[in-house]
Amino acid sequence: MRVTKFEHAALTIVDMGRTLIIDPGSFTAPLGELEDVVAIVVTHEHADHWTADHLDRILGMFPGTPIFAPEGVSKAAAAYDITVVHPGDVVEVDPFRLEFFGGRHALIHESIPVVDNVGVLVNDDFYYPGDSYAVPEGRSVKLLAAPVGAPWLKIGEAMDFVLAVAPRRVFATHDMTLSVSGRDMGRARLGWAAEQHGGELVVLNPGDTTES
Repeated sequence: MRVTKFEHAALTIVDMGRTLIIDPGSFTAPLGELEDVVAIVVTHEHADHWTADHLDRILGMFPGTPIFAPEGVSKAAAAYDITVVHPGDVVEVDPFRLEFFGGRHALIHESIPVVDNVGVLVNDDFYYPGDSYAVPEGRSVKLLAAPVGAPWLKIGEAMDFVLAVAPRRVFATHDMTLSVSGRDMGRARLGWAAEQHGGELVVLNPGDTTES
């Protein structure tokens, strides 16, 4: 699989010429040329993870593309045909196997409601938790997209998350709220955590690609 990081939390995964899109949100520029899009995953309802403009643009190019998301997204994006998924669900969209974990967004502050959130494991290989530290228990993760900057994120907890997942490789995502210096510092911390189990950091900037 070919994994491409875009601004903030947006990702594409290409396998066998088909594309999965994850979290095209408000901090992400319009996605460029896309190959045969077969599914979209939105991990939760916050605008930095989906916008109507992104969905309209993608669906205009690839009509009928299924959107998989938790219940909160189905309410926030009521104009779209959302297939609701829950932790423990497995969905097959050739060539992708999607397994969902977690259930709730990380706490930002007690005054802010906690929303639905799902992490997604793709083809038993690549994992992205959305805005959470949900660990895919019992799974061996080859490539992890780990959040590195957010109102809810403490870097020590992000490091503990990487330690718990113990991926072979990790790259930092959810990073548009950080300065360049803060992002680079966070990346280094995530890299250290990966190294404790023999893993390594992959540095990806928007548009960069790695294999999984």
